[in-house]
Amino acid sequence: MSKKQVKFMCTAFRDGFQSVYGSRVFTKDFLPAVEAACDAGIDWFEAGGGARFQSLYFYCNEDAFAMMDAFRATAGKDANLQTLARGVNVVGLESQPSDIIKLHADLFKKHGITSIRNFDALNDVNNLIYSGQCIVDAGLKHQVCVTLMELPPGCEGAHDASFYARTLRQILDAEIPFDSVCFKDASGTAVPSKVYETIKAARKMLPEGTFIHFHTHETAGVSVLANKAALDAGADAIDLSMAPCSGGTCQPDILVMWHALRGSEYDLNVNLDKVREAEAVFKDCMSDYFLPPEATAVEPLIPWSPMPGGALTSNTQMLRDNNIMDKYPEIIAAMSDVVRKGGYGTSVTPVSQFYFQQAFNNVMVGPWKKIAEPYGKMVLGYFGKTPVEPDPEIVALASQQLNLQPTTQKVLELNDADPDKGIEPAKALLEEEGLRITDENIFIAATCKEKGIRYLHGKAEVGVRKIDKGAPPVAQSAQSTASEDASSAKQGPSEYTVTINGEDFFMAFEGDMVTVDGKVYRVALRPEEGKGNEGGAKIEPSTASEANRTQVIAQMPGVVFKVIVGPGDKVREGDPILILEAMKMEMEVSSPVNGTIAEIRFHVGDKVATGQVLATIQ
Repeated sequence: MSKKQVKFMCTAFRDGFQSVYGSRVFTKDFLPAVEAACDAGIDWFEAGGGARFQSLYFYCNEDAFAMMDAFRATAGKDANLQTLARGVNVVGLESQPSDIIKLHADLFKKHGITSIRNFDALNDVNNLIYSGQCIVDAGLKHQVCVTLMELPPGCEGAHDASFYARTLRQILDAEIPFDSVCFKDASGTAVPSKVYETIKAARKMLPEGTFIHFHTHETAGVSVLANKAALDAGADAIDLSMAPCSGGTCQPDILVMWHALRGSEYDLNVNLDKVREAEAVFKDCMSDYFLPPEATAVEPLIPWSPMPGGALTSNTQMLRDNNIMDKYPEIIAAMSDVVRKGGYGTSVTPVSQFYFQQAFNNVMVGPWKKIAEPYGKMVLGYFGKTPVEPDPEIVALASQQLNLQPTTQKVLELNDADPDKGIEPAKALLEEEGLRITDENIFIAATCKEKGIRYLHGKAEVGVRKIDKGAPPVAQSAQSTASEDASSAKQGPSEYTVTINGEDFFMAFEGDMVTVDGKVYRVALRPEEGKGNEGGAKIEPSTASEANRTQVIAQMPGVVFKVIVGPGDKVREGDPILILEAMKMEMEVSSPVNGTIAEIRFHVGDKVATGQVLATIQ
């Protein structure tokens, strides 16, 4: 009996990067692996979109459109290059108006993309209608999605097979044009029996011959079983990846899935020797990138706190950036309560980030003391209709703190009426900054805001974590777990404020990296033979008198995103002084008193730690 050939998309160079390296990978570093994968006969790649759009401007000082051009040139004209879009949010956390959504589809077509997978994290079909039509109108293949996850134990009311069937029915009734249907489980938590039941029901609902695709992650340890369940139910394709971006928080490896299907009625039809060669090339390409230990492991607690693989390492990278990785176990545990009260949106970007941001605030500031703006807007309806009604107490809290009323208006209508969103405001911003007005620059300005403008000015920062192969081994093992990482961080102080000649210098140590007032250096520390402390730098006590000044203290770690006032400016209590950014949130730091700004101690781009003095007021 002939075997059924299973098609697969290789996700190594988009979701794989997002799930392991927080999307922070330079294009030149991985293109040899793309070439090797093509040599192995792989011709369907996920090649961009999702977090791999913004991350190139935020962390790599690269242009995402140039990356897509280079990917196409390497993969060849016949390869199927697919990207990921978040419905009305396209490639960001913020939702967009109609003109930017259309521009997204047109530009991705222009830069060599073949098809776009399009989803809405709330499964609000209204967010898929216009975005899907734009994809088709641009001449691209449209893969429309239903997003899956398992609710934390004890929750019910959505995310069962009947809920997914209703969502698919709404897509069909809305007459959204599509070429295929994907069931996307970004957190990898949907239990295999539910995957089977869902796709079996979809196969009955969809016209005969409809192409069905299933996507999952290994984060909860059930991806191979879930893939097999999807195939048994009638799925045509699955997503697979390549080492070192496979397993753990990623999709299962091509070779692992091949092994799991041996002796079954399914066949991946791959050249195993060539795939092994391609994986060897890929491992070599990525050999000097920092591999977070949590990216390589199954996390048993994920069903209680459904964090997508693609968001997990992005957030742990940011926790490391801010030297608070020890908070990770508390934050991931706090996610469960945030999901339970937030209306059951699927934990996939942007909603997964909203969940994480609120969990972060609940840990750093206190439970529900500070509503993260995106999470608050979600429970108030500004991103669409959640699968179930959010907790009414949280809705009231969000309304009070954000000074916003709940809404049921469609997201696209809200954005189209917003004078600060769209092509014209982006053009005005480019003109004001003296930058060229092109379609690409308009899209960058609209979706990446200040960081996009910084990139266009040639002032983007680089936040790619690499290891120095020539450096001596550090105490932290790459095989250690996230909890060991956190435990290690708690064993001794890693952050210091050193006062020299009356001036404070913040220092944070992590392995062989030290951050000094926001600048990162690689160092090697060792005692000097035959000498005691007299060999060290002389540190004098502070002599500066600040008795008449009020200090403005950082309540949480972050990066200075914007400085609003300067020395000599008069401020009143509650006036904003600067804005910190942490975990993709912008947090305003306000003046605690009336007075005159004496000094601002940090510049845009500097890192600050909790408790540091940001400014003084006299």
